[in-house]
Amino acid sequence: MKILESAENYLETILILQKRNGAVRSIDIVNELEYTKPSVSIAMKHLRENGYIEMDKTGHITLLASGREIAEKMYERHTALTRFLTALGVSPETAREDACRIEHIISAESFDAIKKHAALHLSDEEALSHE
Repeated sequence: MKILESAENYLETILILQKRNGAVRSIDIVNELEYTKPSVSIAMKHLRENGYIEMDKTGHITLLASGREIAEKMYERHTALTRFLTALGVSPETAREDACRIEHIISAESFDAIKKHAALHLSDEEALSHE
C-alpha cells in the first residue's frame, strides 16, 4: 500500500519528537510542523485508523510497527540526503529542505547507490550512516 507523503512526514515527525522528548502529543506535532490543530487532529485520526499509530487516553502518541518502519525509513533518507548534499557544498538549510522533498520520491535503488557512493567518497564525518 502506497502511503501519502504527508503521512510519511507526520510519522517521521513523531519519530523525531520521540527521540527528542520521549513522549509525543498532537500539540507537539502542531508546534514542530507549524500546522493547525484541526489539521493535525485529522491526520492523527487517519494514521490511527490505518494502523500506523495508537493514542492513549491522555493523548500520548506511539508509533506502531508499520508506522515506525515508515518513519525510520524517512528519517534515514532525510539525514543521509542532508549530509550528502551538505558534503557537496549545499547550505545546511537548503540541504535539509531539499532532502525533505527528495526522501519521498527517490527509489530504494537510487538511495542505496547514493549511500554506496558516499561511503566510498566522503570522509567519516560526512558519511551517510544512520544516526
